[in-house]
Amino acid sequence: MSLQLQVSRTQLAKHRVVERVEQALGEGEVRLTVEYFAFTANNITYGAAGDRLGYWQFFPVDNEVGEDWGVIPVWGFADVSESNCADLPVGERVYGYFPPATSVVMLPVNVKAHSFVDGAAHRQALPPLYNRYQRVSFDASYSKAGDVPRMLLSPLHLTSYCIWDHLKQQNWFGAEQIIIVSASSKTSLGVAVALDRDGAAPTVVGLTSQANKQFVADTSLYATTIGYDEIAASLEIKSAVIVDMAGNPNVRHALQARLGGQLQHYISVGLTHWDEEAKGSESNSSLVPIKSQEMFFAPTYILERMKTLAPGEFETNSANYLKAATEATFGWMEVVELGGIEALAELYPRFVEGTLPPSAGYVVKL
Repeated sequence: MSLQLQVSRTQLAKHRVVERVEQALGEGEVRLTVEYFAFTANNITYGAAGDRLGYWQFFPVDNEVGEDWGVIPVWGFADVSESNCADLPVGERVYGYFPPATSVVMLPVNVKAHSFVDGAAHRQALPPLYNRYQRVSFDASYSKAGDVPRMLLSPLHLTSYCIWDHLKQQNWFGAEQIIIVSASSKTSLGVAVALDRDGAAPTVVGLTSQANKQFVADTSLYATTIGYDEIAASLEIKSAVIVDMAGNPNVRHALQARLGGQLQHYISVGLTHWDEEAKGSESNSSLVPIKSQEMFFAPTYILERMKTLAPGEFETNSANYLKAATEATFGWMEVVELGGIEALAELYPRFVEGTLPPSAGYVVKL
């Protein structure tokens, strides 16, 4: 039997732990037993944008009539426990995108020395970077000691790196300040690390809740830290580009009202305030329209960016950044280990509410 965490696709706070019968393997398939995975606010974004960006399709659920259960993908490590694939034997260790479950069946294709792709039919139209798995057993530099930072931070910080790279490529959109909304999130802090390392970057301002304001200020990564309720009084009126990890329309409107025509560009990345985004109005006729805006999706950006660089250049540059960002993050982050799917289910409502401390990083060990 395999345990799996499932959530409602329309009411993210609704969830259940399901005991599933392990299916027999087909030709070429393997069963992976998941050892552990990370769970962060980013995973809630996967759920909030599940229909829009296809996240529900990676590990589909066989719903009964009237049900809307889905599976939020996670990043973690697993070992091959059963194999009908000669190229992927029992005992091999794998890093990548999994369901929050004790096991999963995959169909390895395009098997190479250090990677393979899940060739399951339902995944072929999905972003290819999410379908690619690392065969860490064949990586000479692999150490299990690096598992936690890799699964907990690398997916977030790779997005952080891409956002910084995008801002730099666009010459900061001509802005004098970069304002990061939901400044306490790990992805936001990763962006702040990249900007802090870049001597040419404009001033960086962090927006956050009053509850997290001191934590954000203590990281020393932002020139100024401002509470959401202080935007009208404290935010400088000068040209700005917004990097929004929250998706809260009330904050967006407050920024429009304060900055007016000085708001050069708006980048929407995450939905940490997914419930407000769902309820909010998309427009307010009394506000100066945003000049330009975009929804940033890192997997697409990576594929396009790599076409403009020499082979291996993106990987080398991002790896150097990831190392620095990980070291910086472990200066303020405490890793909290949860014992199993049931323990995650117990804490899951607080991930949805956004009430967990930003200084904690959660890993689920099965």
